[in-house]
Amino acid sequence: MNTFQGELQEWGPEALADRSRPPSVDEARDYCRQLARGHYENFSVVSWLLPKHLHQHFYNVYAYCRWADDLGDEIDDADRSLELLGWWRSHLQQCHAGEAQHPVFVALHTTIQEFAIPINPFGDLISAFEQDQRIIEYATFEQLLGYCRCSADPVGRIVLYLCRQNRPETFEWSDSICTGLQLANFWQDVARDLDIGRIYLPEEDRLRFGYSREDLDARVTNDAFLELMRFQVERARTFFDTRRQLVECLPFRLQVDIDLFGEGGLKILDRIERIGFRVWETRPVVTKADAFSMLIGSLCRAVLRRVGLK
Repeated sequence: MNTFQGELQEWGPEALADRSRPPSVDEARDYCRQLARGHYENFSVVSWLLPKHLHQHFYNVYAYCRWADDLGDEIDDADRSLELLGWWRSHLQQCHAGEAQHPVFVALHTTIQEFAIPINPFGDLISAFEQDQRIIEYATFEQLLGYCRCSADPVGRIVLYLCRQNRPETFEWSDSICTGLQLANFWQDVARDLDIGRIYLPEEDRLRFGYSREDLDARVTNDAFLELMRFQVERARTFFDTRRQLVECLPFRLQVDIDLFGEGGLKILDRIERIGFRVWETRPVVTKADAFSMLIGSLCRAVLRRVGLK
């Protein structure tokens, strides 16, 4: 049994229905904190630079995203996944109405209330995971961007609410960066996604470079594929152009954390380029040395901005 199946047995629909009471706020917060700290990621969910009063709120949001993601990716049957995602959506609606039962929503309700976060970005994330069960391939890049608007951009918007920087212009800058991050992850995981039957390389781009569906299914690395990946990497880089505008409008301690997200996406693209775009054979990764270098760079940029030298 994988870890999430254990979570589902303890806190899934049937288990939740048998419980006599919802967890307390303290119990729910502990659950979210343990879930966030116990799951590996490229970077710490809550870095040591993030203001302490925001730590728990980031844990709560992460736990929500983790559950939604796992309901979409860790359930073998698409129909069952859709059923569970519908159950998760119903609990989101109850949470916004002030009736939380699941520990994630008991904790998240306090975050939603304190920062006045609307239901839309949370619901959009569920829509993206539902889309994953119905659509496994994209004809155009515009369609792929539509998916990113639900799968990636809402996370950035929620973070802006937590930072109290939720304005139209910051939403626009954040959306661009989050889409860039999603694209970088797609190009990093071309092979992994095909393993689970998903293709994010748009058909129109494959045709443009002469990379056939047969070549893709066979994971052929040829000149057409290398040029296709070079094009996707360069296009993804352009989505990070708004990074400086977003970072500069944030308080000092938040600048480093948000800057690191952008740096992480660009570093993935750099790693893809460094392996010659041969992502069928090698999955590019961001190393601990990369992470340390990015942290130092982000700190230096934040300090220079603070003293007016950048």
